Amino acid sequence: APRGRLLCGPGLRRCAAGLLVTKCGLLRHRQAGGAAAGGAYWVDSQQKRYVPVKGDHVIGIVTAKAGDVFKLDVGGSEQASLSYLAFEGATKRNRPNVQVGDLIYGQFLVANKDMEPEMVCIDSSGRSSGMGIIGQDGFLFKVSLGLVRKLLAPKCEIIQELSQLYPFELVLGMNGRIWVKAKTVQQTLIIVNILEACEYMTAEQRKQALARLSGN
Repeated sequence: APRGRLLCGPGLRRCAAGLLVTKCGLLRHRQAGGAAAGGAYWVDSQQKRYVPVKGDHVIGIVTAKAGDVFKLDVGGSEQASLSYLAFEGATKRNRPNVQVGDLIYGQFLVANKDMEPEMVCIDSSGRSSGMGIIGQDGFLFKVSLGLVRKLLAPKCEIIQELSQLYPFELVLGMNGRIWVKAKTVQQTLIIVNILEACEYMTAEQRKQALARLSGN
């Protein structure tokens, strides 16, 4: 059989004998691009506390400034660090205007059990790619990690149906945090309530709720 590069995601760890499962859940597999063998395997579980994973995009809350580094609450067991140089165009003279309490959307550059998690707001090309400080307005709330993964799936029906109801901005963090902003506070809260409820609703119940709202 052809051999390809195999990536181990959350819930799996390499050891001498092969792969070790570190948490219970459903084993998932994503095929590698093209005709290459391999791909990525991970365990999809209903864990409550977020565990940082390298490359994950998350929403953090700035809790402190410590010299050249910001400390962020990302919902894990310890805080993450973020350098002021980890923003697009940032230099020693041109520092980003980050204040305690600000919301930051970024990704993990370092995330393992032996080191403090480190975040950045730039990609490998030095571009922000939508990362950085999230606007002051809007509403931040928390959902289960399983629901966030469902919302982040390509062509997610929930997001498509909501976008037909009202125009809105949405930021999804793999750590279970969601930031949403619509034209009015009422529309924002309606979207928040639907997103929170859709974890326990069937597709048919969700469509009926949206139909009632669109009729108002």
